[in-house]
Amino acid sequence: MDEALLRTLTPTVIGILVRRGVDFAAAEDAVQDALVEAVRVWPDEVPRDPKGWLVAVAWRKFLDAARADTSRRRREVLVDAEPPPGPGEAVDDTLQLYFLCAHPSLTPASAVALTLRAVGGLTTRQIARAYLVPEATMAQRISRAKRTVSGVRFGQPGDLATVLRVLYLVFNEGYSGDVDLAAEAIRLTRQLAAMTRDEEVAGLLALMLLHHARRPARTGPDGALVPLAEQNRGRWDTRLIAEGVDVLQAALARDRLGEFQAQAAIAALHADAPTAEETDWVQIVEWYDELVRLTDSPVARLNRAVAIGEADGPRAGLAALAGLDPALPRYAAVAAYLHERDGDLVTAARGYAEAARSAPYLAERDHLTRQAARLNARLRG
Repeated sequence: MDEALLRTLTPTVIGILVRRGVDFAAAEDAVQDALVEAVRVWPDEVPRDPKGWLVAVAWRKFLDAARADTSRRRREVLVDAEPPPGPGEAVDDTLQLYFLCAHPSLTPASAVALTLRAVGGLTTRQIARAYLVPEATMAQRISRAKRTVSGVRFGQPGDLATVLRVLYLVFNEGYSGDVDLAAEAIRLTRQLAAMTRDEEVAGLLALMLLHHARRPARTGPDGALVPLAEQNRGRWDTRLIAEGVDVLQAALARDRLGEFQAQAAIAALHADAPTAEETDWVQIVEWYDELVRLTDSPVARLNRAVAIGEADGPRAGLAALAGLDPALPRYAAVAAYLHERDGDLVTAARGYAEAARSAPYLAERDHLTRQAARLNARLRG
């Protein structure tokens, strides 16, 4: 097979699909799928019209992806805005696809990326943002995963931990991002919890329920982001909170702590506080210590710095922040918040403006811009 020919034809075929009205990212994904197919069927004989073959296959792949996306969105519409309590419905093909995409021949990171793209419906850009890597790097990772599983028999499903990671990222994108996937992630995690007594499955379900309970209060009437401390707690869904706490307590009682249980415990402490001022920040710091021990995640360390700032004062929070990479997403926003609490309004205003420029979502960008404008107005006054 002539790999040089495939490389030469790739941009041409992408261009043809774009001229047919296909979005560039979707065209790129469709052509990557067509290249995987070419690797599978061309070894013995190259078609007489390689370009025409690639265009036809890429177009078919695009149509298949579009139909799958339409079907997924139709499923989301059928899911109630607030997931019902209790055990999940009988397992459907969606959850089985999650396990199949988490194939043993793939690394966990590649399996997660492939599943998010192929089944979760996330774009390459959204997945790259979740993994804190450039979009081009993630596109290559997904392409390699597709090539790896090309022609592989899917008789052996992937492991539970990988599927949990996928569901967690899908929920986060639905909870924080532009695409509403949160209810679908909860639906699938309920199914998984009904299939197994795994503590981390229960921890993930509890985490989702506790976060989803706050969703009605996360934005104002104008769509503006409302920070946790300023949210109207009367709008939180107490039914989901109670269910999440029950699920978490049952998991913790088995004494096999994992990262999702630790995150859910932090969310439960926030949910338990009648007001922001009554939040038990000392206990939250202790849970962040556990989370850092379990994961050594820079994001966990960043959130821990905020908790330390609330428990021990802003200067202690800034000291905890000092050891982290300033390039970490939301680092600038956290630093700005701590500097404001410490009385350094000039540094805080500059930090909020910097954070706004790199914010991944419009609502977050607008919120940070307003914070910078508020402090600049105070400084001018």
